[in-house]
Amino acid sequence: MDKEIIDLGRKSGKMLLFGGVYSNLQALTSLIQFARQHDIPAKNCISTGDLIGYCGQPQETFDLFKSWGAHSILGNVEIQLRDDQDDCGCDFTAGSRCDGFSEIWFAFAKANLHSNSKEFFKSLPDHITFKYAGKNMGVVHGSFENVSQFIFKSTTWEEKQASLEALNADVIIAGHCGLPFTDKTDSKTWLNPGVIGMPANDGQSSTWAMIIDDADGFEYQHFRLTYDYETAMNAMIKQDLPQEYVRTLETGIWDNMEILPMTEKVLQGSELLLA
Repeated sequence: MDKEIIDLGRKSGKMLLFGGVYSNLQALTSLIQFARQHDIPAKNCISTGDLIGYCGQPQETFDLFKSWGAHSILGNVEIQLRDDQDDCGCDFTAGSRCDGFSEIWFAFAKANLHSNSKEFFKSLPDHITFKYAGKNMGVVHGSFENVSQFIFKSTTWEEKQASLEALNADVIIAGHCGLPFTDKTDSKTWLNPGVIGMPANDGQSSTWAMIIDDADGFEYQHFRLTYDYETAMNAMIKQDLPQEYVRTLETGIWDNMEILPMTEKVLQGSELLLA
């Protein structure tokens, strides 16, 4: 199937990049407040996908995101919901803990989203491109070819290069893996803002997003997002969603590290030092 790519043209001013809202209404509310406090309009805010996921308020989160008017590409979860599939399409190993938990939260999300959400997901592109600070920018969820590919900082540049070349990009903005990072060569940059709906396995309840700025060339900054995680936890408890993920919202520690390469596994609970 051909990829649908929307080109936003030339963008300027501060931009807010984020991913993995994961049905976390409180995190999204906090992010929108952050954008308004920093005078970043919705047209300059871009999600890398997976608006829906682990947490307890999928419809409320969907409604808030839609009314906000920010841009988003398709995550694997939106594709599966759009196509009326029975699993999240996350590419978890069959029979793994993540796979078992996903059966619970995906079924809950699917049952608790109104039919209008499917039409909205049909309107989302696979990728976004735009020009910014003299650079060609491309947005992917996992990678250009595979929406569910887990790409980490430790992933080889050969794998990253494929997406850069496919979108003729100098900079890729990506999601899916759940961890924020920046990786660079002399001429190319891979940015993952992280996700706002779940912590980054760093022992903190806060989550991660990113600002880019063209005021003085091309600048970028990761930042922590604090939000009312206790209310988010209670919403999950009320819906009998996996308690392991409920605890993660508070502890900042993932229940398991099945998807992580060893380089990232050994960093569990460590402070993230992001340039």
